[in-house]
Amino acid sequence: MNWDDYDAALFDLDGVLTPTADVHMLAWQKMFSAFLSSRGISEPYTESDYFDYVDGKPRYDGVRSFLMSRGIELPDGEPSDDPSTETVCGLGNRKNDAFSAVLAEDGVEAYPGSVALLDHLADRGVKIAVVSSSRNAPAVLRAAGLRDRFEVVVDGNVASERGLLGKPSPQTFVAAAEQLGAPIERAVVLEDALSGVAAGHAGNFGLVVGVDRGVGADRLRQAGADVVVRELDELVTP
Repeated sequence: MNWDDYDAALFDLDGVLTPTADVHMLAWQKMFSAFLSSRGISEPYTESDYFDYVDGKPRYDGVRSFLMSRGIELPDGEPSDDPSTETVCGLGNRKNDAFSAVLAEDGVEAYPGSVALLDHLADRGVKIAVVSSSRNAPAVLRAAGLRDRFEVVVDGNVASERGLLGKPSPQTFVAAAEQLGAPIERAVVLEDALSGVAAGHAGNFGLVVGVDRGVGADRLRQAGADVVVRELDELVTP
């Protein structure tokens, strides 16, 4: 690719810049498996459930999507619900507690290939932003030593404050591009989640890059990725 064709790069966080997607996957698996067991439901929560219903979506949307796949109805509740409460928000908060505990204990390091691309874009003067559904994005960026690289971070907290729809809606990506002063057609979306790729495609961005961390190249292309890579340093150009 030719970075001269683009003014901005909009990065998802978990699974694109940092391997925290693995932590999220484990936290979701523990929470949903315990919940299903408590209800006597034999059909287990699987890795494919994460990619199909949860990955890349705002936390409570992911809970709703998975529960719907199992025909389970729970009241939404409130974001302030205690994690022990069996509401959509309660389950989402239960998962978040598990994620925060692992992050605090183990920390996180950015993917070397992703750091290489960030360095390359900085040298070229390409503007960058993080666009994440997670409300933990600032904490993850700090833990990975990346927070100072990004002046613009549109995360789950910002989306809630501004009333922006989460992925697969393109609204959070559009908001980030606007903050950077970059036209949509000259902005690149970099995503590992099907919902995020679909958001980039729906927003008619200049290029949508799918990062294959396990969902599969074919599925990323079907969701709207123009290019699929395994590591972001494949996008470093002479």
